[in-house]
Amino acid sequence: MMAKLGDICSIVSGTTPKSNRPEYWDGDINWVTPAELNDDSDIIYESQRKITEQAVQDSSLKPFPAGTVLLSSRAPIGKVAIAGVEMYCNQGFKNLICSNRIYNRYLYHFLKNSTEYLNSLGRGATFKEISKSIVENIEIPLPPLDEQRRIAAMLDKVSGLIAKRREQLDKLDELVKARFVEMFGDPIKNEKGFPTITGQDFFKLSNGKFVPENKRFDNGVPAYGGNGISWYTDEILYHNDTIVVGRVGFQSGNVHLAKGPLWITDNAMYISDYDSDKYDLRFLYALMEHINFTRFQDAGDLKKITQKPFMSMEYITPTLKQQQEYVVFVEQTEKSKLTIQQSLDKLEVLKKALIQQYFET
Repeated sequence: MMAKLGDICSIVSGTTPKSNRPEYWDGDINWVTPAELNDDSDIIYESQRKITEQAVQDSSLKPFPAGTVLLSSRAPIGKVAIAGVEMYCNQGFKNLICSNRIYNRYLYHFLKNSTEYLNSLGRGATFKEISKSIVENIEIPLPPLDEQRRIAAMLDKVSGLIAKRREQLDKLDELVKARFVEMFGDPIKNEKGFPTITGQDFFKLSNGKFVPENKRFDNGVPAYGGNGISWYTDEILYHNDTIVVGRVGFQSGNVHLAKGPLWITDNAMYISDYDSDKYDLRFLYALMEHINFTRFQDAGDLKKITQKPFMSMEYITPTLKQQQEYVVFVEQTEKSKLTIQQSLDKLEVLKKALIQQYFET
């Protein structure tokens, strides 16, 4: 059975009190905006901005109750959460107050996994927006309430496991960073007093080369740009493992540890030679990440970076034994991450299959 949202929910929006009235702001009443919602939003108990009782009275604001499903209707369309307490909002929402025919967490999962569809419904020349009438006419499969609750509980469980796996990956990344600082300190301040050497004294940077359209494939030799692998080709520019550095665009200054053989595009640079008696390449990559060369991007609309900051930088030089001790730790952590990532991939495939089963007719 299908039902229109307008037949099973009351759809309400909000408004913004006048911003030039300071007595309307910094109160203790929750007033939420779409900017506060993201892909991980679930239940919201507190808004970032607050309004006063005077703002509510003077602007004739209407609250929506706890349990309301929040749906952003403009810039961006399709962000979803559930109000954990009574709240107010601005005009960037079409919020759904559920009747006794639909369970709010069931609706939440339906909308959260309909972002692409919701965006396709957007109308407007300056910016896209979905109107109240559009939301009212969206159809949703409507099984009995007990079945809705079962479906929502299943999706909550899978979503929770996915969130836990992502959190585990984040914590392992934090662990690696903490281990680096523990062993080597801040590489710029060099509080631990390691010997230093300038980049020009132990490595060479070379620019990548353009790959014509007819040489870009879906498989073959990986071609690296500033954001990692851009495509594949059938020619080799460099045979060995290297560090690839973004040269042009917002990715300029980003570093990637890349396995050879490979190609490097003209949007990137790469280390074409280095003193392996002084550095383990894998440690040098971690060192460059911690230095964060993106801060040396040229100002202007077209972001770019030259070789100069890399070649003039003073790099700490721990012993190879110390470098390799860190590298072994990183590699052990990467094995744990791989296991977790494989579990995460399986869970995301499962969730996608469940969404198709429950909501796609």
